[in-house]
Formats: sequence, C-alpha cells, structure tokens
Amino acid sequence: MLSKAVASAVSTTLTPTTTSKFIGLKRVSCVSSFSFSFKWNNSFETKSFKCQSGGSRMEKFVTRASAAQPLKNADELIDSVETFIFDCDGVIWKGDKLIDGVPETLDLLRSKGKRLVFVTNNSTKSRKQYGKKFETLGLNISEEEIFASSFAAAAYLKSIDFPKDKKVYVIGEDGILKELELAGFQYLGGPEDGTKKIELKPGFLMEHDKDVGAVVVGFDRYFNYYKVQYGTLCIRENPGCLFIATNRDAVTHLTDAQEWAGGGSMVGALLGSTQREPQVVGKPSTFMMDYVANKFGILKSQICMVGDRLDTDILFGQNGGCKTLLVLSGVTSLSMLQSPNNTIQPDFYTNKISDFLSLKAAAV
Repeated sequence: MLSKAVASAVSTTLTPTTTSKFIGLKRVSCVSSFSFSFKWNNSFETKSFKCQSGGSRMEKFVTRASAAQPLKNADELIDSVETFIFDCDGVIWKGDKLIDGVPETLDLLRSKGKRLVFVTNNSTKSRKQYGKKFETLGLNISEEEIFASSFAAAAYLKSIDFPKDKKVYVIGEDGILKELELAGFQYLGGPEDGTKKIELKPGFLMEHDKDVGAVVVGFDRYFNYYKVQYGTLCIRENPGCLFIATNRDAVTHLTDAQEWAGGGSMVGALLGSTQREPQVVGKPSTFMMDYVANKFGILKSQICMVGDRLDTDILFGQNGGCKTLLVLSGVTSLSMLQSPNNTIQPDFYTNKISDFLSLKAAAV
C-alpha cells in the first residue's frame, strides 16, 4: 500500500468517492477512490488516488454477482460509449502474430468516430517502440494512443513528485529505461545487470547505491540473483525507497505457441525477499485509467475496456467504472469465465474483437 511505499506515513485519510460501473447496460455505484496524506523526507503531501493501492488486495473489491452475457448486439455497445480501451496481447496480437480481423474492426470503430486507446502491461517496450510494433503488424496507431506499463512507471513517479536527485533501480528491460529517460529521471540497472554475478565468499558484502529512491520491477528476460539482491538492499536499507511494479501478470505471450512466466514472477521474488507489497502501476490498478481519462477528458462511464484477462483487464475496467468486454482470444477460456470459482464477471464476452463485424452484419 502507499503508506508502505514512502519514508513514513504520518496520516492516512480514506475518503471514499462514488463512481459508476455497469451491469449489462445499467449503471450501479461503487466506491473507488481514496485520498492519502503522506510524508516524503519530512515534507507533507496529499494525493488522491483511485484504487491505486498497487499490490494491496483492496484493488479487487469490484466483483460482479450476475453472469456475463454473450455479446449479441455490437451496435448497441458501440453506440453506448465514446472510447474503447484495448489490451494488446491476446486481443490485438499473440506474440508477434496479429489476430484475425483486427485491422477491419479498428477501421469500423474509427469510422464511427470512436476514440481508440491501447493499454498493455508489458513493460519491455516504450510507447515509441510499441508504435513500431503496431506499424510492423500493419496497424496505423499513433504513439499518443498507446499506454504501456513502462510509461506508467515513469508517469507515476512524476505524479508523486519523485525527487530528481534520487535514482531509480530498474529490474526490467529497455522500455522502462527509455521512459524514465524521457521523464528526466536518473536510473541504473536494467539489461546491463543481466550478466553480473555474485561470488559468495566468506565475509563478502554487496555494495549498493544509497541514492536509489525507487526500485521499479517489470518483466525481465535477463533476471538474475544479482538483481534480486541489489533491489532488495535498496528497498530494505535505503530510507523511503519505493517498490514499484509495472504489473503482476502471472503469464505472458512471448510466442503464440504457449504461455510463459510473466512479470509477476519477478515481482514475487522481490516481494519474498523484502516482505513489502509493491505499488502496482499497471492493470488492474486504475492509475493508467485515471491518466488516460484525464489526458483525453473522457468520462469513465463512456469507456469500454476490452481485454482477455479477468484479473487484470476486466478488473481494471470495473475498478475504473467502465463497461467491460472479455474476448476469448487470449488467456481466458469460456470454461474459466463460467467456473463457479470465478467471481470476476465482465458485462459481455465474445470470441474476438472482429465479432464486432459479424455481429453488426447479423444485426443488419
């Protein structure tokens, strides 16, 4: 929680705010925002956050009692919102392969004047790098429409006025480094620490930079014990050092052949060694939702979140008070959605986003 992520919590004020969420096309209310007063290096500051308590279980309070409905009338859903926020992996592509019908579906929505936003928990690329990936796949998406968790980490540090004389230690890949650099923050670590090893000799003590004020952990294919120990020392020994996670996804799609261990496995290693819950800036934390809504001036009741994961995408939309559409083209199967053990129910579900085209044709 935030009170654990700063030097010392002097007071915590929980001020609930009512926002809207939808069941079908009906709106109901839920509590989704809190104000925190906290202390950074002896200066007081009050920030308002909406379900941004990162790793805390408070994020998961929005659940649905009624079962999700299959999407039957695409036009009704399209006409009821102004903006569609799409997850990328499992919705737009799998690995480096575009999912069938995506270009035509996006063209349809743009022709109807809908704003399109693409939000991904994958922190390995910056917004600019994701723009190039979209282009490679034949999609014309602007950088301003892309919000990756790498960008969210830098934006979060800006939002709390993270001191520019402090450094950020990165357990992650190039995307986080590029976004921190663009935001003007000093950083160390990243891929170059992937080859470093520790020789455990009697009496060996590992040094670390005492000016590190935040450790950012994202998906890292170069993860090793050196990084675990360095990040642990910073979090445990540097006063007020923040522990920030880009996401806690259990799995990811590095290829379209199988699921691979996700960023949550790297975050879990640091959580285990520090016994600290991270501040999560990616889904299902609503930090990115709040940022997008504020940037474009979007009413959250006029947003539909489209994703393939229940515990990140759908919860992200529900915590933000948006309509939600689950697609079965990614990690969630129909049996998982309808399991009695699943408490997260989207408003609607369908096989893939190109069903917008077939359902529209059927309606005509």
